[in-house]
Amino acid sequence: MKFKYVVVGAGLAGITVAERIATQLHEKVLVIEKRGHIGGNVYDEYDAAGILVQMYGPHTFHTNDKEVFDYICQYCDWHDYQHRVLSYVNGNFVPMPISLETINQLYNMNLSEDEMEGFIESRRVKLDEIKTSEDVVLSQGGRDIYEKFFKYFTIKQWGVDPSQLDKSVISRIPFRKNRDTRYFTDQYQGNPKGGFTKMCQRMLDHPEIKVLLNTDYKEVLKDIQYEKLIYTGPLDYYFDDRLGKLKWRSIRFLFETHDCESYQPAPSTRWPMDYAYTRITEFKKMTGQKSDKTTILKEIPCEGDEPFYTFPTAEWKALAQQYRDMAAQEKNVIFLGRLAEYKYYDMDDVVRRALDVFEEEIR
Repeated sequence: MKFKYVVVGAGLAGITVAERIATQLHEKVLVIEKRGHIGGNVYDEYDAAGILVQMYGPHTFHTNDKEVFDYICQYCDWHDYQHRVLSYVNGNFVPMPISLETINQLYNMNLSEDEMEGFIESRRVKLDEIKTSEDVVLSQGGRDIYEKFFKYFTIKQWGVDPSQLDKSVISRIPFRKNRDTRYFTDQYQGNPKGGFTKMCQRMLDHPEIKVLLNTDYKEVLKDIQYEKLIYTGPLDYYFDDRLGKLKWRSIRFLFETHDCESYQPAPSTRWPMDYAYTRITEFKKMTGQKSDKTTILKEIPCEGDEPFYTFPTAEWKALAQQYRDMAAQEKNVIFLGRLAEYKYYDMDDVVRRALDVFEEEIR
């Protein structure tokens, strides 16, 4: 087989680059995907109850980048949606991120916007130096907010105490002094009608793009003639774990279908103190679907081989940098995306990065 470009990984980064190569350069591009489907972690499908569910956890597109928004809207009809999250604290659901509404509900008060700043200031812990994620929250929100919203949630999320995590993990705690309870405040928010997989299918629907599923690229690359490789898989896997395996945080997904129209009061709820799971997603509330049944997803962070989150400690950042230095020496290979760069990206950042890489390194 002969292709000018080979893309490893059919997630959002790989699909965006493949689409640009095909539509802008009119060159043949082969996309090789280890899983049995396209879309990476934004993959969604209809379950047995007819509910559109996201198989790797909830994703909501939000951005202030009009160019990125206009780009993806070429390939989907848009469902406007404002994501809202409630956190279960002290037996009640309160809005998250922390806003004036959160503080008033949590402490049964009626503070004004001006009064909120003084209330938060009175609870902050004065520290000489900010070194850890624990220090960040204590210095910005105080001990009660730290323990109710962040301490145990972080332990569940990462398997370590916040005092052991670098301050960059929780670099800033947003305190909204107004009553805005939206989770994101970006100008453009929503999801593709019919789901992300449908959008990805449209992006790949080009005669110059071929997709190979259920395939490890290492098993077939030697039989392919190509000029440039765009790699979006795990950074350590490319180098056969030569320096050791990088640490990733994985997630166990528990789907449940309930014979009721609504399961919880918001699309997403966080559980910082109770139970093993960190959040519950009710998908109908994100997509606008109508049904007399509803499907929810509980997420339990865990150790595992399936990479979801880069591990935010100095040890693993240092190892990742060693791998990045090796990657910089690779000829005719571009390392792109969350896995290949060992860096967390939101969806819009992934698309932005892929568009920039195409313009700067491929076109």
